[in-house]
Amino acid sequence: MRKDKPARLILENGVVFHGKSFGSEKSSSGEVVFNTAMVGYPESLTDPSYEGQILTLTYPIIGNYGVPPNSMTNGISDFFESERIHVKGLIVSDYSNEYSHWNAQTSLSEWLIAEGVPAIYGIDTRALTKELRENGSMLGKIVFDNEAEDVIDFYDPSKENLVDKVSCKEIIEYKNGEKKVVLVDCGVKHNIIRHLLKKNVHLIRVPWDYNFNSLDYDGLFISNGAGNPEFCQTTVDNIVRAMDKNKPIFGICMGNQLLAMAAGAKTYKLKYGHRSHNQPVRRVGENRCYITSQNHGYAVDASMLNNEWEPYFENMNDGTNEGIRHKTKPFSSVQFHPEAASGPTDTEYLFQDFIDKL
Repeated sequence: MRKDKPARLILENGVVFHGKSFGSEKSSSGEVVFNTAMVGYPESLTDPSYEGQILTLTYPIIGNYGVPPNSMTNGISDFFESERIHVKGLIVSDYSNEYSHWNAQTSLSEWLIAEGVPAIYGIDTRALTKELRENGSMLGKIVFDNEAEDVIDFYDPSKENLVDKVSCKEIIEYKNGEKKVVLVDCGVKHNIIRHLLKKNVHLIRVPWDYNFNSLDYDGLFISNGAGNPEFCQTTVDNIVRAMDKNKPIFGICMGNQLLAMAAGAKTYKLKYGHRSHNQPVRRVGENRCYITSQNHGYAVDASMLNNEWEPYFENMNDGTNEGIRHKTKPFSSVQFHPEAASGPTDTEYLFQDFIDKL
């Protein structure tokens, strides 16, 4: 019989939620955000974009299909989105102790404990999500009932260069074809790499601040990433120089923000971000809507683009920018995740669009 230790989630506005631990029994702090997806917790927990954040899952039953093995093929995880869990903590309503899935190797609780990540169940996640929607994403900390509230300080990930923490540290090559694509790793999800390798390209993965303009390549791909894009001015400067070559450029998520900054636009922090499998976006100029998977806390102010650029997609919920493209050159990016791990694959065709331009 499990005897889970009581734990608390304390928000920076003083609101406290009481629950029980099913992860590592150590205090932690970060930015509290929520995701409304019904499935995909192994992918979300290993998504580098969640670095520094305490993730709340609104779907009530979590853990029922366990966790797949952490197997690797050619340096890429077979089932996860990176080599480790990136969240600072996990908050759920109801944790399922028993799991059943053909590919499950361990329970969610065992995995979290092994990776040193705290987690709480028994929280009213609807009330917590309402708190975040009304007040915006806020700092929080997980502490246990035998600990004082000040056992750990609030940690604000927006004040740190998270991209530098999650990017690769050296060049990694995946020789799988003739066309060479430089992948700027700002915290790339492994499913992006899988998709590109399926297109038979020679992928050159470089750190976020690497001057890739010294390389010979056919196309430039800018990945998703963690935290505030303002820390990536070095990357933006390199993208500006890359645009002079007129070679195809495509970006995803933070890649959209960095390309927009290179085009002269600014970014801003959303009140509580877009984190779900069900974000509807419309391709600008068409009456066609796509359902997309998203995970970002910042957005592009498309009104600041000059007349050489135009919005590519827009969010149908709040009207925020979901992509940009150059009117005459092969440069474009999207704020959502076409590779969608996990989530819908409506926009997967964008990978082929990029490859066709090489």
